[in-house]
Amino acid sequence: MHRSIELISQDVQDVINRRGFVAFSGLFASLAIASRQANADTKQSFSKNPFSVGIASGDPDHRGFVIWTRLAPEPLEPHGGMPLQNLPVDWQVATDDQMKNVVAEGTHIATPALGHSVHVELNTLKPDRWYWYRFRCGDAESVIGRARTMPHPESNPEKLRFAVTSCQNFEQGLFTAYEQMAQDEMDLVFHLGDYIYEYAAGRNGKVRTHHGPEIETLDDYRSRYAQYRSDELLQNMHAQCPWVVTWDDHEFDNNCAGEISEQKGVDAVDFMRRRVNAYQAYYEMMPLRLSQMPQGSDLRLYRTSQFGQLANFMVLDTRQYRSDQPNNDRKSPLNEAAWDKNQSMLGRKQRGWLTQKLVQSKANWNVLAQQVMMGMVNRSGNPDDPAYSMDQWPGYLHERKQMMEFLRDRAIANPVVLTGDIHSNWVNDLRCDDRNEEESTIATEFVATSLSSGGNGSEKPRGLDALLANNPCVKYHNTERGYIRCEVTPQQWKSDYMAVDDVLKPGGKTFQRVSYVVESGTAKAERA
Repeated sequence: MHRSIELISQDVQDVINRRGFVAFSGLFASLAIASRQANADTKQSFSKNPFSVGIASGDPDHRGFVIWTRLAPEPLEPHGGMPLQNLPVDWQVATDDQMKNVVAEGTHIATPALGHSVHVELNTLKPDRWYWYRFRCGDAESVIGRARTMPHPESNPEKLRFAVTSCQNFEQGLFTAYEQMAQDEMDLVFHLGDYIYEYAAGRNGKVRTHHGPEIETLDDYRSRYAQYRSDELLQNMHAQCPWVVTWDDHEFDNNCAGEISEQKGVDAVDFMRRRVNAYQAYYEMMPLRLSQMPQGSDLRLYRTSQFGQLANFMVLDTRQYRSDQPNNDRKSPLNEAAWDKNQSMLGRKQRGWLTQKLVQSKANWNVLAQQVMMGMVNRSGNPDDPAYSMDQWPGYLHERKQMMEFLRDRAIANPVVLTGDIHSNWVNDLRCDDRNEEESTIATEFVATSLSSGGNGSEKPRGLDALLANNPCVKYHNTERGYIRCEVTPQQWKSDYMAVDDVLKPGGKTFQRVSYVVESGTAKAERA
């Protein structure tokens, strides 16, 4: 019976076809949930550590958070080296790091249908508290992790500290920045996408090599996540505090746009079958709630995360619902295609959700945590021959303008945009039309560089002077690796741009390169 659960999952994927694909969309979730009710083998011993990919917490609210792990004694092997049977995993949550004062505990059934991943949702904890947690399975025990609840939604916290990161290509650099991030004592981490890269082994590798070919099957995606999660610095940072995650393109396929591949001639059904695999593996490997379990080729990631009345985070998905990039996804002037009113980055449903949440928010700071740069930046640095990225918000200008007008006309309090994706740091003033510096600034955008993707960057990239001179919205730019460390109070937002001097060999040092602040009520960022 246990084996049949996994085989059903595989068979369902095999029979997806043009007529039956839609009917499949809700079947995976129902199979996975049903399999949790099946009998579990309680007698299990391991010759290798089944918690090899670590533990994590995520999506906290004032009542609890998700704690996560995955059983994988052979993480790069099919099924993680696990038998095709259900196994009970015990978990505990305590108020101390020695796990003496246990306040919640239970048993979760890890199933092959979900890659033996474990997602436990806590909802009876006290607000604004730190807790510790661990897992046991058979004769094995995980390390102890730390997580926190958010303050009560009606409370007024004095301070929030969190990190913003994205783009961690395993081949192109070491995850050195996580060592300093762990020392920063963060309340939260926001990861804005490109947690893994889907490329085949050896593509522009600099320091280490991916496992296997370009990933397409469920086992491919599972083992690629497991390889990334084998990194000790990444594992340790996950164990330090809760993460709030969203994806970009490489969790599935580079520069995908909704259901459209960047490559011509890709069969639509094959592409969506691959997306089913990508989305299932993403859910399995992230500390996400049951409500975020994929429904076939759909997985809703847009959601809110509220830190009392201090900050309200609207976490967006700018990949799953977007229109195809205009101008064949080539850097272009802001032409008619870029201004097409039918172009959408968010999709109608997500856009409606976002405007509703912004109107309802009572927070002092209202934050859009999303993937691609919102600033209208002419990357050529030449006003006579402009080149704007069509994969970013300049390719969706009508919707962008509507959003900026909404923030302005509804007087949304202190809007801030957090962005990843482009392997470089930016501080941008956002206007309805960023090219016109006479317009009032509506929001500030802080763009976090990659954690490792691209290898070592530069403090002063080539063409920097021309880029700054011809883009009035850009306050700061460089291409170093690192992350952003943010400290938010009711009076001020401060973003420290943390840089790593070398990600190509062990021993790199992380330091504070520059800081920018936004005073409450001003919208503009200034050098600290």
